Amino acid sequence: MKKAALACPCGLGPSYEQCCGRYLASGVPAPTAEALMRSRYTAYTRADEAYLLASWHASTRPTALGLAEEGAAVKWLELTVLSREAGGENDSAGTVRFVARYKAGGRACRLSETSRFVREGGRWYYLDGDVDG
Repeated sequence: MKKAALACPCGLGPSYEQCCGRYLASGVPAPTAEALMRSRYTAYTRADEAYLLASWHASTRPTALGLAEEGAAVKWLELTVLSREAGGENDSAGTVRFVARYKAGGRACRLSETSRFVREGGRWYYLDGDVDG
């Protein structure tokens, strides 16, 4: 009996492998700012700190994120993209506004952010973001 593929955590693709997995596992660059943002959300659900740091622009990248210390304390639940501006395959910058729901320490939480992305050398990078009130 064939094992069913798990849906991608970003909520877009039919399976992790066909959606964000191709960026996280193979190093294929995300084609748009939104695709990178969705793959970064998926990386958070998988505690893939290496991918998150590699997709963070060098000018704003932290040295570490501490996801291993967080452990199972954070459980990412759902991503909703609210809007996007530019960030297409022919753009050099773009923004994506999103809400991510998660549980931390048994409490329901939400992160609402407008993220900025830049494209350099044919790759999109997360630059920074403004957390909405």
